[in-house]
Amino acid sequence: MACCCCSSRPDFETLASSRRGFAPSATPLVGHVPTLAITPVADGRVGAYESNAAQTWALVAKVYDLIMAKVRLPGGRPVRVVVAPEIVYGPRSGAVAQRYYATQGVTANLWVGRSWSYSDELMSACMGVGSSEWIQAAYGLNQTDRPGAVWLKAFCAAMDEKKRPIFCIYSPDLEDESGPLNDFVATRLLRFARAAAAVGEMRGKNYLSIGSVSMGIIGSDVRRNLVQQYFGMGTASYDMVGLQGRLARGLYDHEEHARAVAFMRRFRMDFGKGQRPWSSDKLLADCCAMALIVRDLMVGNPKLADPAIGRQQGFQANIEFAQGYNAIAAGTQGQRQWTDLYPNFDLVESVLNASFDWNGFRAPYVVATENDSKNGLGMLAASLLTGMPQLFADIRTNWTPASIRQATGVDVSAIAPRGIIDKRNSGAGALDYAVDVLRLSPGFEGLSVQEAAAAIAADPALQASLMEKAIAATTYMAADLTYFPGDGLSSHFRSPGGIPMTAYRLNAVDNQLTCSVVEGETVELPVTVGDHISRVTDRTWPETYWAPREMTSFEYMSRIGPNHDANSFGLIGADLVTLCAMLRIPVDMHNLDAKDLFRPTLWDRFGGDDFRACAALGPLYA
Repeated sequence: MACCCCSSRPDFETLASSRRGFAPSATPLVGHVPTLAITPVADGRVGAYESNAAQTWALVAKVYDLIMAKVRLPGGRPVRVVVAPEIVYGPRSGAVAQRYYATQGVTANLWVGRSWSYSDELMSACMGVGSSEWIQAAYGLNQTDRPGAVWLKAFCAAMDEKKRPIFCIYSPDLEDESGPLNDFVATRLLRFARAAAAVGEMRGKNYLSIGSVSMGIIGSDVRRNLVQQYFGMGTASYDMVGLQGRLARGLYDHEEHARAVAFMRRFRMDFGKGQRPWSSDKLLADCCAMALIVRDLMVGNPKLADPAIGRQQGFQANIEFAQGYNAIAAGTQGQRQWTDLYPNFDLVESVLNASFDWNGFRAPYVVATENDSKNGLGMLAASLLTGMPQLFADIRTNWTPASIRQATGVDVSAIAPRGIIDKRNSGAGALDYAVDVLRLSPGFEGLSVQEAAAAIAADPALQASLMEKAIAATTYMAADLTYFPGDGLSSHFRSPGGIPMTAYRLNAVDNQLTCSVVEGETVELPVTVGDHISRVTDRTWPETYWAPREMTSFEYMSRIGPNHDANSFGLIGADLVTLCAMLRIPVDMHNLDAKDLFRPTLWDRFGGDDFRACAALGPLYA
């Protein structure tokens, strides 16, 4: 009898004679949708199982509906949630769940129980191939009639003993099963799901270095092993001579290029005075072409593989070049070898990092200035957690109230008593930061940053409003030829004050990554003060003035690692800490309340010491 599990032999002759093409994908990046499993558990004894089954499934339904309603990836894409075929109550039912999950591309698992279960025996459902990389959590109901907490603690203890980190979710108050999940439980379920989805989305994709190290900046040194071991991502490099080759040969979609140039002319433009390296028309055209090329390098473009389009538009179609690098994040070297000769990447980065362009609203592309991959990877993580674009910034200058008063005669101690950080950077400040996106609509009051992102992604009217406000608030200005002899166009705007904003930075110490996470708020400076700071710094670059919470600006400047940080709309420090725990990246600095720290139970076995726990486990993919 033939084995029913054997696959049929491929038709190698047909495969050998087939021509390669550009494989279609539902999204710009090729990869499995992040998939979270929910595994219900119960006591397997006859009678005990039957008395728990209906309410266990009802609890699972609440968790499922919460995650599906609230967890989104950038651009509004939902995550994927699958549920075990049956309640797991022993080794065989656990194996059935594991077999199903293996076919579904599961990368994270959430156990849900309202009663006692045989804790350690349930491990069969997380012992399959690759499951040591799964992100795990367990939610046990806090009720008196059934000992959900007893199972939860026994199970987490088993996971700790096996060095399998697991997040424990348990309400501080008794729960009412007849009502919705309480706020504490819902918050932790969503925090786990958002961070686990981010881990799943990064896995198997790439960071693309366009160029190499910029001006000796250590962040530009892309550490391939660190990217692979901590994020599960590959790395790819594309020399900037290749970008110049595509630009010179016109290897981009010329019809889209025309739309891009027309769209960018909606912004105010200041092309500078006197003798410039390029005409204003060529400068804008080349910057737009560079943006298309960088995007194509990241995610590919099927039009570049089409000979008919190539003949029509005047380029030589190339199916290999059309593929791109499946890069979920990238960095551009820019200075100096490129910018001494050609326009800088400021327009490229500001537009690609935004949530919109000439094609309308879309998920941001993460592109780091000066190929600072450590900042770029942080931006990627925060973008996946929030659904929002990110702000790449220089930690430009620390201004105390005293120094501002000395320079301008204006007392700002009432609005910035601990001082401010001037966060500006020539390139990757997403255009969205010209707007207070968290107050884009009157209905946004009280929404989390994730809820605001989802509302914008679902509403074309809000998307149009965001674009119009950002365009109206932004001027593209010619580069300072002293630093950029090849010219360029920088987006200049001043971020509104009062925006909750989290600053973060990945750091490398030898072969270990660490992360700094500091919450704060943007500051609305008096116009005369902002104008003075702009005039004495660089008026062509976007301006964001920010104050950390319960920390002086000088302390932040002193303790943050390098010259760059990244920033996100919203107070997302707790989400970032949870994500770092999943990736085994210790947090070296933060200003969060202890009650907001959500890490696996294994951390408690190390006295809550983030560094000891991460050192014992090693990076997630090592």
